[in-house]
Order: sequence, then C-alpha cells, then structure tokens
Amino acid sequence: MKLYRSLCDVAKFRNAFDFGGREVAHWFPGHMAKGLKRMRASLKSVDCIIEIHDARIPLSGRNPVFQETLDVKPHLLVLNKMDLADLSNKQRILKELDRSGVKNVLFTNCLKQRDNNVTKLVPTVLEMMTKSCRFHREENHNYCLMVIGVPNVGKSSLINSLRRTHLKKGRASPVGGEPGITRAVLTKIQVCERPMMHLLDTPGVLPPNIESVETGMKLALCGTILDHLVGEDIIADYLLYSLNRLGNFSYVEKYDLQEPSDDIQHVLKHIAVKLRKTQRVTAITGVGNVNITIPNYAAAAYIFIRAFRKGELGQVILD
Repeated sequence: MKLYRSLCDVAKFRNAFDFGGREVAHWFPGHMAKGLKRMRASLKSVDCIIEIHDARIPLSGRNPVFQETLDVKPHLLVLNKMDLADLSNKQRILKELDRSGVKNVLFTNCLKQRDNNVTKLVPTVLEMMTKSCRFHREENHNYCLMVIGVPNVGKSSLINSLRRTHLKKGRASPVGGEPGITRAVLTKIQVCERPMMHLLDTPGVLPPNIESVETGMKLALCGTILDHLVGEDIIADYLLYSLNRLGNFSYVEKYDLQEPSDDIQHVLKHIAVKLRKTQRVTAITGVGNVNITIPNYAAAAYIFIRAFRKGELGQVILD
C-alpha cells in the first residue's frame, strides 16, 4: 500500500469523469410502475417502512418517489452490503443522512450466515412502532412491514436473513445477482413469531428519471441497473476513475500492472492477458485475410466490474 501511495504522488489521474454527453438509459419497466401502484394500495395495512439501499452509495441513488408516495412513519433505512463498503467515515455518513431527515439507520450484511446487525432490526422497529399511531390497530400485536428499495440492493436477502435468524427457516424470496429478480408485490412473508411479524417483499423500483448521469453511473456500478443499458465498457472506465480518485490501487497487484493507470484500455489489456481472455478476429490485408488473436476487452471489462461487486478490489464508498 505504501508503494501505491508513492505511485499516486507521481501519477496523473482525471479530476473528473467525462461522460461525453451520455445519458443513463431510463429503466422503468411496466412491472416497476405496477409494483409502485400496488405498494401505495397496501399502505393502510403497513406499520413500518424498511427501505434498503447499498452501503457503497449511502447518500445517492435512493428513489425520491418513495419519500413522496410512501411517506409512512416510522421509516428505517437499512444500508446493506456493509462488508463491501469502507465505513471508516461512518459517522460522517450518519450525519449527512441525519441532515436529510433520515434518523433511523442500520448497517447490515444480509448474505452473512448470521449478522448481528440483522438481529437488531426487530427490536429497532418495535421501538419505533410503539412511538407511532397504528391506525385503529393498537390492540393488534401482529405487525406488517414493507421492504422497499431500488433493484439489487438486498431486499429479498434481508427477508431470508430475518427468517434464518428468528424462525430458523430458509429462503422464502428469490435472490439473484442481477436487478429485476423480484417483479411483483408478494404475499406476506413471516419473518418472526414473537412478536408475529410479516414482511411484504416488493420489486426494486428506480425513479423514472435518474437525477444525474453521475448518480446513474454509481447505480450502474453497484449493479442496480442492467449493465447493457449503460455499457460495460463505460462502467469499467468509471470504476477505474473511482478507484484512482479514492486512492485505491488494489487492481495494480491483482492484475500485474507495473503502476496505477488512468487508461482503461491499458488496464483491460492487462486483465485479458493475465486471465487469457482473447478472441480471434479477421484482419483484411493487401495479401488477403489473416486471422489474428487479440485481447478480449469486453470479457476483461465484465471481469473487472464483477471483481468490484464481489469486494475483490477492496471496500469502497462511492459518495
């Protein structure tokens, strides 16, 4: 790491990412609009909203439509995938969220077999609900929570983690590494017996208009937008820019580079060569067609992005 810091002093990196006039494609399929409508219709029976978001982008990318249309109190923000996030400035994050009106925050890693922070969720929401009106259901000790969030942040993983913790049972909701796995508001899923508590799993819902290209790129890098809508080559370049900006040069050793680089083509070439990702193409010459082998830059970009998403390039906060 000392070597990387010294290299950082002499290396020249971009001060800003050039989006080249690009726009992140809007991704608001029919199932998202339908899901949001059904979520609104279910609010009367909901005691608490649990909004789950990616801990690597704690301050950006949350859907403002949730605050506008699902304004049910109490509201708990769960920042999931904390194992992938650099939480050395956790207090700064909490202060920023507090300034924006978010008072109740819980960090989790729902893929962990037993996450102590997940065990805090039920007591936390119980305390929050005892301080709020339950709309003529004060004597009813069965609780219903609604889990909301943008795609692929771990809503279904949270439900399954709660079931493991409190019911010693397995999956009740499908989980996947790509956005769009949950496509409908499901029936109530029991997650706790004492007290009796159910969760409503919901589809991930992105805002119809993402506030900025920068925010959209962060969402794409964290896997909440389908890669092909943005382009893996662009996502990989933004990842390299972000790692360099943060002084995270773990990719240098991982992919056998001599020093940090700001050139995504240079980095992808090293990844392709190291992992033997090549492709044969036909080159037209003056003496006929010749088959040559070149690095597979598309495959290298795919590998680079997924290494980040798995935490293989270190813990990162993009905000």
